[in-house]
Amino acid sequence: MRNNQPPPEDPTTAPQQPSAGSSHTAEEELERDDAIIGVALRWSLVVLAVAALAAGGVYWYATRPRHAEHKQIPTQQAAKRVAPKRPLPRVQFVDVTQAAGIQFVHENGAYGQKLLPETMGGGCAALDYDNDGDPDLLLVNSDFWPWHVPPDRPRPTTALYRNDGNWQFTDVSAEAGLNIACYGMGVAVGDYDNDGWVDVFISAVGRNRLFRNVEGRFVEVTEQAGVAGEEDAWSTACGFFDYDHDGDLDLLVCNYVVWSREIDTALDCRLTGRLRAYCRPDAFAGTFPYLYRNDGQGKFTDVSARAGVQIRNPITKVPLAKSLGLIPVDFDADGWIDFVVANDTVQNLAFRNRGDGTFEELGAERGIAFDANGNARGAMGIDAAYFRNDDALGVAIGNFANEPTALYVTHGRELQFTDDANVTGIGPPSQSRLKFGLFFFDFDLDGRLDVFTANGHLEDEINKLQESQQYEQPPHLFCNCGPDAESEFVLMPPGSLGQDFERPLVGRGALYADFDDDGDLDVLITAIRSPPRLLRNEQRLGHHWLRVKLIGRHCNRDAIGAWIEAHAAGTVQRRQVMPTRSYLSQVELPVTFGLGKANRVDRLIVHWPDGSRQEVVPDGVDRLLVIEQATQATALRSRSVAP
Repeated sequence: MRNNQPPPEDPTTAPQQPSAGSSHTAEEELERDDAIIGVALRWSLVVLAVAALAAGGVYWYATRPRHAEHKQIPTQQAAKRVAPKRPLPRVQFVDVTQAAGIQFVHENGAYGQKLLPETMGGGCAALDYDNDGDPDLLLVNSDFWPWHVPPDRPRPTTALYRNDGNWQFTDVSAEAGLNIACYGMGVAVGDYDNDGWVDVFISAVGRNRLFRNVEGRFVEVTEQAGVAGEEDAWSTACGFFDYDHDGDLDLLVCNYVVWSREIDTALDCRLTGRLRAYCRPDAFAGTFPYLYRNDGQGKFTDVSARAGVQIRNPITKVPLAKSLGLIPVDFDADGWIDFVVANDTVQNLAFRNRGDGTFEELGAERGIAFDANGNARGAMGIDAAYFRNDDALGVAIGNFANEPTALYVTHGRELQFTDDANVTGIGPPSQSRLKFGLFFFDFDLDGRLDVFTANGHLEDEINKLQESQQYEQPPHLFCNCGPDAESEFVLMPPGSLGQDFERPLVGRGALYADFDDDGDLDVLITAIRSPPRLLRNEQRLGHHWLRVKLIGRHCNRDAIGAWIEAHAAGTVQRRQVMPTRSYLSQVELPVTFGLGKANRVDRLIVHWPDGSRQEVVPDGVDRLLVIEQATQATALRSRSVAP
């Protein structure tokens, strides 16, 4: 996440180059914008820039992507902006936020001092906290600053909304014990104690919070569990997954930058010579994440150092990461869950799970750390999926304004990534927006995963400096037209998704879930200092679908980390059970397979997190299928639940 000041040279960031795939007009506009900003902010952070300049050149030479030295990466060309062979679907999304009874408004405490955390929150989660079978909604709030509390306003709190069906939600924050006040950022959900009730972790500026779900009532257990983190830390993306295959969920918590009010205000960052601005992240020191091993009995141990997830700048030896996005995914397909971290203005990190409790960092080696020119970008939201229904894994990352969304795709058995954003069609139209929440999902149920991004700038007066930028920005939805189309991904044009979808907002967190049990996926977007936007998916394309929920018996109960294969109409779709994706957010646990016109699924193969495999023949489609993990002593079994 970068604002629009001229950056001090960062020893962890390679020199910036013009982005590939831009039109001639767009390049001229960006150059003009950069010139204006450079003049306006010539003296911002100048001392830091001079001090870091020499170190930056040395570091770039020493740490440039090594794979580029021995493997030629083809220059990407922008995809043709032409219509695909098949027509784009027309799917309406309708804003039902107020009608559903959601009164939440995000608060960031901003009062003109322009403190960096004000730009970042907040996350959201879809979770079935009361075990009634439908997804409820958790909205993370930030807070007033303790030194500037308005005297006439109630303190903002996180909100939990119970799904009562028929698009009616009830605020149960107080009775459920989640009406908490903190400077919240992100959220992770998972049944860490395997008791059948989903628990909640909230990351924050300052102390993090863990809440155990006791049959629908949340009890804070942060201190007992040992997951509060440092009092002066700024935690962001977080997620539960079983990295050590012991059957319970461990917890990974990313941290952003070393921040305090004193550090921030001393930097004197400005958009013009008069107006203070939000400072760039490269003006702050980097951090380490927390990796907490679940030891059972409600206790966690911080194993970050011994597990090898604390990465340092090889020149200065200071912590490297400035993390905002997290996707746990087995990117080398060896059965052990790895994870990729999206970093802001420093290289992205890819941690391979060695299977012995430790990780090795391979981001630069595997081609996912930088763009095709060796530059680090301002990365926020992240997701991973087999979006082509083949063996090519894609990792999509939402980047800063004037930087395209990245789409790193594996090629060949070496599992080497290249950024295919431009050649697939995502790159050029995404470049103008500032992207936060991002995920793959099948919005039209045709069996191909599409890409959604929530967009919004940092500075409310950005348009005065850059004509191409607005503070409020509409979300983007890229339709996956398939690899045989002339453009694999096509940005859905105005009018095709409805005016409610297209209205601009300062988007941040985002999730998908089937809130009304009709098979298609609805969307929620959070916004800075505003209500969220809950969008009901009203697709009426006649496409079939199958939703699958797993219950683990010999692995974690939520089966987080499991992969499900759906074999239908000669195609194999693969989906991971993984709520942690997007930006600071959590999607629903059930997995949705769009089937298009196919009216049957030949078989499902479940690859459970403990390494076991289970095959099920569904007895119909257009329904939810609940699969319980089989035991060695019993036959494979499943049960169907009609909507």
